[in-house]
Amino acid sequence: MFIQTEATPNPNTLKFLPGREISPGKPREFETAGEAEISPFASDLFLIDGVSTVFLGDDFVAITKTDAVEWDHIKPFLLGAIMDGLQSGRPILGEEADASGHANYEGEAEGVVKEIIELIDTRVRPAVAQDGGDILFHSFIAESGIVRLKMRGACSGCPSSTMTLKAGIENLLKHYVPEVTSVEAVA
Repeated sequence: MFIQTEATPNPNTLKFLPGREISPGKPREFETAGEAEISPFASDLFLIDGVSTVFLGDDFVAITKTDAVEWDHIKPFLLGAIMDGLQSGRPILGEEADASGHANYEGEAEGVVKEIIELIDTRVRPAVAQDGGDILFHSFIAESGIVRLKMRGACSGCPSSTMTLKAGIENLLKHYVPEVTSVEAVA
């Protein structure tokens, strides 16, 4: 098995491409080893010292490291763990993930929120997945027109994520959904 790696805009995140499906249609992010307990695959990656986040995309794994370690030191261990995990036959996810990952929304602006989520799913998520990340709808404050989004994978903590939010996503949403006035990230 050959696993390609790609740099992402986030210097602490590498994208690993094993040439097979990882979590098709159901991206998952694990920010702690405890969260990763539902994924034997992600749990094994957290055993490597210096791993801070594991993101499972359609056909890639994006791993974020802590500042305390260098890629040269942990990359060989990560490649080995990914290869072993994929060849072991164990499930990547032990329990089914939410189909969309977006927060639920009910209220007067439900139609607006559906438009926002559709734009995020069709225009934004595929683009940021190329950089090893994901963006999910968190909430919409109808009174002020503010859309709040959750950044995951390489997007979380990325130096260019603010530019992506403001110059890219905010302009896109404001163009197609007049009720949107601003976009901001949530932790």
